[in-house]
Amino acid sequence: MEMINAIDLRAGHAFEYNNSIWQVLDQNFMKPGKGNAVMRVRMKDLKSGSIIETTLNPNAKFKKCIIDKKEMLFSYVDGDAYVFMDNETYEQVPLNHDQVEDALSFITENMNCTIQFYKGEAFSVEPPTFVELNIVECEPGVQGDTSKAGNKPAKLETGLVLQVPLFVNNGDRIRIDTRTGTYMERL
Repeated sequence: MEMINAIDLRAGHAFEYNNSIWQVLDQNFMKPGKGNAVMRVRMKDLKSGSIIETTLNPNAKFKKCIIDKKEMLFSYVDGDAYVFMDNETYEQVPLNHDQVEDALSFITENMNCTIQFYKGEAFSVEPPTFVELNIVECEPGVQGDTSKAGNKPAKLETGLVLQVPLFVNNGDRIRIDTRTGTYMERL
């Protein structure tokens, strides 16, 4: 069991805290003029997805957690289960809605995703960094219309609604950056 000091925590590290597995989003070492130094840590609970900000003693030790990642194919939805298939062994892993909720706006069936595991148990889905999706509903762009700063809402095949340029139309395929949820280009 590898231990890590709070002062050594960096973005991306996973550790055990209050009987949950947390991943560091960002951290800041603070040494006030009076009093003890502290670590301000913003972190995400890998099981529930909740994000908190807390203060830790820089010398506190935590159990370091190793998160395994595996590329898997989103196969199908079966009732409340979202089934992913291992591309090498063809083993199927069902996940519940809470585990895939953050990725659902960006993934479609037959798309490769990254599944995160802790101690052999899948707990989270990461969509690819860039995805290509079809527009199923948007207003036609009117040439010369600049009243909306050149953007309009568009609904994608996954149900996600985002802002796209005026020249994009129904049926177009676009690329999206899943880190920010923003339009990149029309294909």
